[in-house]
Amino acid sequence: MASLKEIKSRINSVNGTLKITSAMKMVASSKLRKAQSAIGNLLPYEQQMHAMLADLLADDVSAGSDYIAVRPVRRVAIVAFSSNSSLCGSFNSVAVRHFSETVADYTGQGVKSEDILVFPVGRKMADAVRKMGLIPQGDFSHMADKPSYAEARDLAARLMEMFVSRQVDKVELVYNHCKSTSSQIPVRETYLPVSLDASRYAEAAEDGRVRGRAGADYIVEPDTVSVLEALLPKVLYLKIYAVLLDANAAEHSARTVAMQVATDNGKELIQDLTVQFNKQRQQAITDELLDIVGGTMA
Repeated sequence: MASLKEIKSRINSVNGTLKITSAMKMVASSKLRKAQSAIGNLLPYEQQMHAMLADLLADDVSAGSDYIAVRPVRRVAIVAFSSNSSLCGSFNSVAVRHFSETVADYTGQGVKSEDILVFPVGRKMADAVRKMGLIPQGDFSHMADKPSYAEARDLAARLMEMFVSRQVDKVELVYNHCKSTSSQIPVRETYLPVSLDASRYAEAAEDGRVRGRAGADYIVEPDTVSVLEALLPKVLYLKIYAVLLDANAAEHSARTVAMQVATDNGKELIQDLTVQFNKQRQQAITDELLDIVGGTMA
């Protein structure tokens, strides 16, 4: 049985840990609010732009043929998102597992591992990629902590060039979507070729954020080809940036929840240790009283 001094030391240790977890929760909550505000402001715009692009491409497929061409997949590029640090619950393990399932799916289709080009955004994902025997196509870890439109645009431009030049036949995004503060959903989404399916915007359309094809009635000036040449790259740039912000918000929400759970568990542990400390102190006092009484009666 632990002594009173040992229990007191454990209580002090847990109290110190509680201060750390509480501070980390406050920091994560602050970053989460900023991330949610950023993605909340961008997402309706990005979805509307993507819906417009799908509508225009459906009307004139030849204008964006380089980006909508569906080819047999012999080489694939996967952009996988995680965080740079831990202490965010199962966020990274879920992301890595989802990425591993994606890779296994392609290898099962006959795609060789050397033909799977991985762009890991986040140090944890980069480490997992190396452990799987795959070679990262660059260091993008700084984008996970500080999402930047300029860096997202550069990555998108590189992916677009690889797809158009037929270096890869498909580009996929693997990330955790921030559905709510307590829920992060793993998502696997095709980036290229561009999808012409407007049904993917149905949920947003119900919220009044995106008007689907059913209500589309555009007046295009000067012509569809010119508009698509300007619109298509911008939409693809925005998509990478939106996913980057979404994954960043999911990371902060997961860390907020994890630190809250750790704080709650610490408080429960302190209560249990305090009860144990009081019981042993009372037992020690009782034993001393019995010794005194026994000594007087002797």
